[in-house]
Amino acid sequence: MLSKCFLFLLLFISLEAMPGYNLPWGKDTDLHLPAQQEEVHLSLLGKAMGKIIWFHQNVISPVDGPRSHFRPSSSNYMMQAIQKHGFFKGYAMGCDRLLRENSETWVYRTALIDGKIWKVDPP
Repeated sequence: MLSKCFLFLLLFISLEAMPGYNLPWGKDTDLHLPAQQEEVHLSLLGKAMGKIIWFHQNVISPVDGPRSHFRPSSSNYMMQAIQKHGFFKGYAMGCDRLLRENSETWVYRTALIDGKIWKVDPP
């Protein structure tokens, strides 16, 4: 029982953590910001997934570095899909996108963004 309480407390604290280490290349969210963001009302599951994605973008990604071959990045894609289509369909679309994350360019549409070829797959 005590170990379950400890794990729950550790999970809650880690979701509220601030990034402690920033490398010079930045994070995925700095690459391209939308011109104007609308206020989106998410369900409880959508808000929880938003916290998990925030933790990934602000704590894990700065240490590990951006690795996505897509634009928008896979974490941004999943958050946009959840905001647009709801939690379950957005989560399924995000998982599908993560399964397709590879360096093969011939299968996907590409676009030249900032002088580099990126795979493009809007939500």
